[in-house]
Amino acid sequence: MSDEARHDAAHEDHCRADVWLWRARFFKTRSMAARFVDEGRIRLTRAGAPDSRIDKPSRNLKAGDVLVFAIGGRLVNVRILDCGERRGPAPEARGLYEALEG
Repeated sequence: MSDEARHDAAHEDHCRADVWLWRARFFKTRSMAARFVDEGRIRLTRAGAPDSRIDKPSRNLKAGDVLVFAIGGRLVNVRILDCGERRGPAPEARGLYEALEG
């Protein structure tokens, strides 16, 4: 495997928090997602570890991570299934996560 292929494979399993929120269509722009993250309004649970607040847009998210945040007057609780490669149409965006109860 070439260095370039290894580099690409290493980055497919995670992405920045602001990018993921934008790709998953929780925000209309990446800058809005980054501002939301900067405010520390998202809780992250990874592999059963205690909840932590995400306070940097550059924080990496991976498949299996659980995010909890309030937006538009509702509580959003989702498990990340995929990082995606682009900001696609809504049906594609819904495939990036699964909604969790409570």
